[in-house]
Amino acid sequence: MELRLLATFEKVAEVLSFTRAAAELGYAQSSVTSQVRALESSLGTELFERLGGRIRLTEAGERLLPYARRMAELAEEARAAVAAGEPAGTITIGTMESLTTYRLPPLLEYVHHRHPAVRLALRPTLGDATRQALRQGTYDLGFLMEAGTDHEGLESEVLAPEPLALVAAPGHPLAGRAGLTAADLASTGLIGTEPGCAYRDLFEAELAGSGAEFLEFGTIEASKRAVASGLGIALLPRITVQEELASGVLVALDWEAPFALFTQLAWRRGKRLPAHVRLFVEQARRLARE
Repeated sequence: MELRLLATFEKVAEVLSFTRAAAELGYAQSSVTSQVRALESSLGTELFERLGGRIRLTEAGERLLPYARRMAELAEEARAAVAAGEPAGTITIGTMESLTTYRLPPLLEYVHHRHPAVRLALRPTLGDATRQALRQGTYDLGFLMEAGTDHEGLESEVLAPEPLALVAAPGHPLAGRAGLTAADLASTGLIGTEPGCAYRDLFEAELAGSGAEFLEFGTIEASKRAVASGLGIALLPRITVQEELASGVLVALDWEAPFALFTQLAWRRGKRLPAHVRLFVEQARRLARE
């Protein structure tokens, strides 16, 4: 089995489309089709079922996929082991808005300037989607902001605790009040990022049964603007509102979340990290310590 054919098979299995796989690999669609057929011929079995305009893996394809991924990882590790000089390669990273904007810039800048042969491909996804992509091998690494630190099928490393702040506009009726309760919060407007965001889901669960309703503004920046405009209050990572708290645009309310979140770096359990990925992980650890 040629590595080139296995790599093409893995990409088609990932996106379940010959057309998309061809575009991402930079091949003509006919080339992708012929490579998959050549692999099927060498194995003596079909790897995909063609269902009109859609495809799906056969049982044989499902069995082959983890081997194809392991062989690709071993090939990358072999190249790194014998290569001299600067680590090189692409790292596909799943992350979320708050981390990309407020936590990762120093790390991304360091890698970009010190190791220009390492290419970073950031994919904006929330926790569940990031974990699934890591298990499937679509992502090399994933940054998570979660309460739990044990994730099935993944190795994870806590980089730092992630403090939260419940914020409001300075003129909000709850601003300056002490000892706020869940009932107090439920009686006012609540601004939320999209469902699936760990702190939004935990906050909503904390207020379950109180009749609280969230206005969804999707992103952190949109949520902050809504809060500053007096539309409601929002629970956000403190790092994302530090400037607004310092300038007085927003104020922190007297309520502490009864749950804690941790920023984590994760990868598929058992995955052999090539040299350029290990370099990124080490720099993430170093910056977290600093």
